[in-house]
Amino acid sequence: MPSVITLTSDFGLCDGYVASMKGVILGVSPQATIVDISHLIKPQDIYQAAFVLGITVRYFPPKTVHLVVVDPGVGTERTALIVKTTLGCFITPDNGSLSYVLKPYLISPLSAKGSVSVKTGFKDELDLEVIKVTTSDFLQSNISNTFHGRDIFAPLAAYLSLGKKPSDFGEEAETIEMLSLSSPQKNADCSLTGHIIHIDSFGNLISDITSAEIPQNRDSIIIEVGNEHIKGISNTYAEGKELLACIGSSGYLEIAVKNGSAASLLALKTGDAVKLCDFTKRS
Repeated sequence: MPSVITLTSDFGLCDGYVASMKGVILGVSPQATIVDISHLIKPQDIYQAAFVLGITVRYFPPKTVHLVVVDPGVGTERTALIVKTTLGCFITPDNGSLSYVLKPYLISPLSAKGSVSVKTGFKDELDLEVIKVTTSDFLQSNISNTFHGRDIFAPLAAYLSLGKKPSDFGEEAETIEMLSLSSPQKNADCSLTGHIIHIDSFGNLISDITSAEIPQNRDSIIIEVGNEHIKGISNTYAEGKELLACIGSSGYLEIAVKNGSAASLLALKTGDAVKLCDFTKRS
């Protein structure tokens, strides 16, 4: 049986782009199981694609082939990569879309976006292999300058799902591009300042503060977001008053509104601050 193939893109659902990719895949691998992670990534938003992929891949079998096409540089000299790891095999432009997947395995945190050495930049447990695609033997015969998702990435995914090795498609890459991802900063007053990194379809504001970074006595916590203050952390979206904070299914601190949208209520955006204070430690 072929491996599962997932698709993540910014192609939307109104046009035939996603269907075209699926048609190419099924033409090569008719028995393939194709799973859509999302096609509603904001256009050219590599950060959003990276986050959505990063919180999703852990739930798929390790032999899954993940196809990620959010590609502002389509048709340029940017490299097409096949990235094999213990988490799965990924096909993507070399533009940082795997940053959340790979971040836990970085040997040193990044201060800015840029290239990371494949051989020395990641922990051995990732079992990382990165191939830059150099052969056209398995691709569509006529390659569009504006649709590499259909003509390059889709056939690669199909052949990989059938058992082809990444090395069959090119040569080893020395580096891979990584985005600079925000991390919470500890302050002198023992507070923690994080940032909104994702806004989901419910309007929940997902921060970069993980559950491991939150004090055990969660009733003593005050979360400052926008001009609002939230006391304590709720266990569910149904608890608390209108505006609440909770640990979401992704493991990050979220700001939510009971039966509503925190994004609409607070008019905040990705990059805005979320401050966590433990008032028992404040002077």
